[in-house]
Formats: sequence, C-alpha cells, structure tokens
Amino acid sequence: MAAPALSWLSRLGLHRPELRAWAWYDWANSAFMTTVVAAVFPIYYAKVAADGLGDATATFRFGIATTIALTATAVLSPILGALADATGGKKRLLAAFAGIGIAATAGLALVGRGDWGLALALFMLGNIGIFGSMTFYDALLPHIAKPEELDRVSTAGYALGYLGGGVLLAINLAWIQQPAWFGFADAGAATRAAFVSVAVWWALFSIPLLRRVPEPAVDPAAAAGASFRTAFVRLTHTLRELRRYRHAFTMLVAFMLYNDGIGTIIRMATLYGTQVGIDQGSLIGALLLVQFIGVPAAFLFGAVASKVGAKPAILGALVLYTVISVLAFRMTTASDFMILAALVGLVQGGSQALSRSVFASLIPKDRTAEFFGFFAVFEKFAGIFGPLLFSAAVALTRSNRAAILSVILFFVAGGALLVTVDIDEGRRAAER
Repeated sequence: MAAPALSWLSRLGLHRPELRAWAWYDWANSAFMTTVVAAVFPIYYAKVAADGLGDATATFRFGIATTIALTATAVLSPILGALADATGGKKRLLAAFAGIGIAATAGLALVGRGDWGLALALFMLGNIGIFGSMTFYDALLPHIAKPEELDRVSTAGYALGYLGGGVLLAINLAWIQQPAWFGFADAGAATRAAFVSVAVWWALFSIPLLRRVPEPAVDPAAAAGASFRTAFVRLTHTLRELRRYRHAFTMLVAFMLYNDGIGTIIRMATLYGTQVGIDQGSLIGALLLVQFIGVPAAFLFGAVASKVGAKPAILGALVLYTVISVLAFRMTTASDFMILAALVGLVQGGSQALSRSVFASLIPKDRTAEFFGFFAVFEKFAGIFGPLLFSAAVALTRSNRAAILSVILFFVAGGALLVTVDIDEGRRAAER
C-alpha cells in the first residue's frame, strides 16, 4: 500500500490488516442496532406483530423480552469469557453468537400479523447474539492493538459502526417509505426485506474478522483440559483478585453510572421527542443525523485522546452530556431536537469507544474475554437504573421535562468516580 494511504490510515488507527478486519465487525453488527433495535422493528412489532394485544400489553411484553435478553447475556458473558480465555476460543464463540443473531434477524422476515410470540422470541435471540458476540469482539482488541493504539483503534471501530449502521438504515427507510420505487408490494414487504438485508450485511462483513484477526495464543496443554469447571474456577479466582485491579474495577463502576445516563438519553429520546410534539419525520431525521455525525466525531475523539489522554476526553463528553440534558429541558421545536441530536452525535460514540479502550488497557491480556464478560455485565446493568430514575421523576413531578434533568446525576456521579481512576497505575498492575 502506498505510503500516503498508510499515513492516512495510521491517523485513523487502521494501518494494519488485522486492525481493519477487526473494525469491520463494528460496521457489520451496527446495522442490527439501528434497523432492528432502534428504528424499524419496534414500529413493525407495535403495528403488525402485536396487532390485537393492546398498547399496554404489547409494550409490557416487549420490555420483558428485552430484559430477559439482556439478563441472559449478562449471566453468560463472564462464564463463556473465562472459558474462551482458557481454551483459546474467542473467535469461535464470537462466530457462534453472531450466527445466532444473524439467523434470528433473518427469521424476523417470517413474522406476520399477530405473531407477537415469534417476533419477541427472535428479537431476544438477536439481542443475545449481538451482545454475546460483542464480548469476544471487545476481548480481541488488546491482542491486536498496541497500548498506544488502543484509543484510536477503538474509536475507529465505533466510527465504522456509525457509518455502516447509518448507511443500511437509510437504505431500509427508503424501501419502507417508497416501497413501489424498489419493487416491493407494500411497506410490510419492504420491512421484512429490511430484516433480511441486516442479516446478510451482518454475515458478509463479519468475514474479514474471522479470516484476518488471529486467535490469541494459549497454552495447548491447558486448553486441552479446559472445561466449564475450569471457567468457574477462573471466574471465582478473578472475583477474589479484583482488589489487585482496583482501577479496572473503579472504571467499571464509573462506566456503569455514566453509561446509564447515556443509555437513558438514547432510549428515551424518541419517546420524549414525541411527547413534546416532535413529528415522526424529524425523529427519524435526528436518528440518521446522530449516525452520520458520529463517524467523524468518533475519529476526532481518538485524535483528542492521543493529545490530552482518554480520561480527560471522556470527562469532557460527560460535561457536554450535562449541557445536552439542560438543553433538552428547554427544547420546544423540531430544530431544537435536531441540534440536540447533533450534539449527541458528537460525543456518544467517542465516549463509549474510549471507555472500551481504557478498560482494555487496565486488564491482564491473558484474561481479556473474562474481564470483558464483566464489562458486559456492568454495561447491561447500566440499562436499568436510568430509565427507572427517569420514570420515578416523571411520577413525582408529573413532567417529562423535569425528569430529563434527573439524568445529570449519572453523569456527575460517573465522572466523579472516573476522576479517581489512575490509568497509569492500573496499566502497571495489569502488566504485573
């Protein structure tokens, strides 16, 4: 490859084949998050699959299904992570979970009117597939990137994820909005085709990682004798030894707190916008805006982190999230909502990518899948308390506007805890 191209890729954190192959998996799976989780499936479920259930029942069952999927992933991730570290099976387990998610996503095309049970079962399997695969995907990062490359490579992955998820979502929305232009009988047929397109996209762009990223080496003798019992023993040992990695543990708790605030904004934004009078077109436009602004913004965060450090960059993002919460409290028009979407796009991917890279630098390299299993547990718990506090604030104040300010507590608490994390000392502990 020509030197100018290598120089450009180096600035982005993608200058080696294995780094580019690894980052393509973010591009691959993000289509599920945008089309299935965020935009298309919830509407299809409410209008088609849950037809006849009633809004309250449909919403309740959707929430229960989501909780079951996240809980299953949280329980399985540390156990399977420990097994993957012991056996050298990170890529095999990644492929297995991705396969489950891909098959379930394609299966959504079979969901018809009133098929709420099938829809939710496939949706749960899809969520288990993507979140399970991400545990092992994240665990590969410290093995392919040098310590000084972690921030850039992680943010590059998030940037490609934003771009890939946004591109396919835009295509899918075009199909659904104008089905006749693309040869579909109606919007329902276009929606079912969109689910199949996500499955194909996810499968196709997973191939580079499976082919190019090497499986981290383990002791063959130890791997041959490894079993689920070995995994439980390793897991118990790690839990006892967490005090040796106190900065990694503190980072986990800080991440859980501020990521709960981030997740609450993501999950509540569409509902909040609808309730203050923002039309559906503006809501969809805002979602696409977040995706495409997130691409350069994630790369920018990687560059900033290389200059000032990852921790100050994350803290800066939390300050901006606090500002976003205050602006959301004052929001009245679709233009205001678009401005907020642009601001979220600036910090969402970068803050989460740097959190991943910081944690990766604080853990021992022979236990990455195990530790990222714990990371997955904390990440899933981060989806519980924010919406709960938001709902409680609505109940107390009778105002969605007042409730949006409650999210600030998570940014303040998480940021305060993050300040106490000594990254250099944590890295030395991991190396020892």
